[in-house]
Amino acid sequence: MARVLVVDDEPALRDTMRRMLERAGHEVIVAADGTAALDLMAAQTVDLIITDIFMPGQDGLELLRRLRSAGKNPKVIAVSGGDRTGTMDLQEHAQGLGARRTLSKPFELRTLLDTVAEVLREP
Repeated sequence: MARVLVVDDEPALRDTMRRMLERAGHEVIVAADGTAALDLMAAQTVDLIITDIFMPGQDGLELLRRLRSAGKNPKVIAVSGGDRTGTMDLQEHAQGLGARRTLSKPFELRTLLDTVAEVLREP
């Protein structure tokens, strides 16, 4: 299947996504923020990144900006539950930076798996 990088600062959600994707046959690596994700990507290639938008440290939007400035264009699914106040949603901005799809938290794990399969089928 595919090598998927899951980037999320919430350990429980990160682990749940990892387990679900592995059960679907994917190889999964995880990172707690954008900086750790970039470090992992320097050592290995990935087919898909699933990143939270709001994270302490380097957030998902900065990760997308840095990938773009480095000339990398991986397939990305951006995930967000809004900011800490619940009023800000930057999913459209994430798409403008290269995310192929966005998901709003909370989401069904079936929705995640369907979205992953859809994005991986795209050229």
